[in-house]
This record gives sequence, structure tokens and C-alpha cells, in this order.
Amino acid sequence: MSTFDVELTVNGTPRQGSVEPRRTLADFLREDLGLTGTHLGCEHGVCGACTVLVNGEPARSCLMLAVQARGADILTVEGLANNGVMNPLQQAMWESHGFQCGFCTPGFLMQITALLVENPNPGEEEIREALSGNLCRCTGYESIVNGVLRAAGHDGSPPEPRH
Repeated sequence: MSTFDVELTVNGTPRQGSVEPRRTLADFLREDLGLTGTHLGCEHGVCGACTVLVNGEPARSCLMLAVQARGADILTVEGLANNGVMNPLQQAMWESHGFQCGFCTPGFLMQITALLVENPNPGEEEIREALSGNLCRCTGYESIVNGVLRAAGHDGSPPEPRH
């Protein structure tokens, strides 16, 4: 099978490779570039574990072909920390005990990153809507929402009950 050259920017660094036309962006990131933080769950675009930002927009990397990402600016979970120091979102999620096993974590973090760029001060309903396409099988989502609230400058405590 023929291959195609792919040049893109990943986490601020120009990267390139030669891929078969059917190779997914997720496989290219994980296997060719060694960026294994992007997780593959369902491989059908349903769970959100493989979410990365492509030109600032969330994308399911298991559904996107690497050749479709030519010239794109890709941000993966590895690109969030700065010299091994967690960014404010990662720190807020840590402090809120947002995740348990961690498998879904990269996809959630990337989806939340896009949300906070678009709206630095989202409300709980906006957060829940933004996260509705990401699945976690270990937790009840409350700690994840609280982590996003904390990252957005709220205190991260659970919201008052609605009456």
C-alpha cells in the first residue's frame, strides 16, 4: 500500500511521518510519535478518550485519519503541562479528585481545555453539556464538574442544591 507524508505541529513542535492512508490520527500519535497519552477506548468516536485539539477544536482522533491532519496544529494531553508542571486545569482536577482510573482523563482534559478557551467562566450546565460526549466508567461526574468549576475560578465545592 502506498504511503503519504504528513507534516503537522504537535504540542508546539513540528512533526512529520509517512503513513498509510487508512492510519488514524490516534494511531499516528501513539505509535509513530510515541505520544501515548491519547487513549483509545471504543474506537468508534463514542467514548471521547481519544479527544485531542485540532486547530483548537476538539476532535476524536480515532475517527480522523492522519492524512486529514496535514498542516494542522494538534494539542494532546502531553502538551498541557509545562516542563512537568501541571497546568491550572490539571491542578484543579487533581485537587478535586476528578478521576479515578485515569483512562478517560486525557479526553476529558482536552474537551475541558477547549471549553475554557471558548468560555473561561462556564456554569455547571455549560460544563455538563460540554462533557456530555465523554464517558467515565469509574465516577459519577460530580468531582469532574467540580474540578472544572475550580479551574474556572470557582471554589470547586459542590453547588448549592436546586430548590
